[in-house]
Amino acid sequence: MGDPKQARGYRNRNPGNIDYVPTNRWQGQVGIEPAPRGGGRPRFAVFESHEYGIRALAMLLTTYQDRHGLRTIRQIINRWAPGTENNTGSYVGFVDARMPRHSADDVLDLHNYADMRELVVAIITHELGGNPYPDSVIDEGLRRAGLVKPVPTVAAAAKTEAGMSAMSVAAAVAAAAPAAPLLQSIAGMPQWTGVALIAAVAVVVVAVILTRRRDAPA
Repeated sequence: MGDPKQARGYRNRNPGNIDYVPTNRWQGQVGIEPAPRGGGRPRFAVFESHEYGIRALAMLLTTYQDRHGLRTIRQIINRWAPGTENNTGSYVGFVDARMPRHSADDVLDLHNYADMRELVVAIITHELGGNPYPDSVIDEGLRRAGLVKPVPTVAAAAKTEAGMSAMSVAAAVAAAAPAAPLLQSIAGMPQWTGVALIAAVAVVVVAVILTRRRDAPA
């Protein structure tokens, strides 16, 4: 394989090589590519960032499952890379080899982070001739598609953006303590009731981070 950063899909920030269709208004899509190097017609969409390109790839695969009922590697790749312009059987074998938890005809769940991530990375690797992206870029693209990496521990949750926000709320509880009389005068609550409620919200936010499997779509 060559350098994936020289691939057409990487230059377009469109690692799935999604065709440009004016009616498909993907988030982050900025237009159609210029005429490709070495000749040929412009064909593929261009995105403002690689994360948005990965998001579009994941969202399109989700549509294959939810709207078209395609649930296996073989079914999905037959639609993604039809035999009219691809060696589809070879593509299926390539993706299958990079998804060790599943065979080509096993049912996938593309609302599951692990299944989607493996499939996305396999397709990117095939389309670009390698995977040039760090984990953080892949995960951010999936997050924008509503698929959040599971966080196994409270300590790990606290290091996420949402977790740090929750911890900031918790830290603010201490700072809010002197203002408790003001809370009492405004809301008619006992002095520490409002502070306790704020602390409870912080705990709930961290718990949600640990248990949720999907965000709202970006």
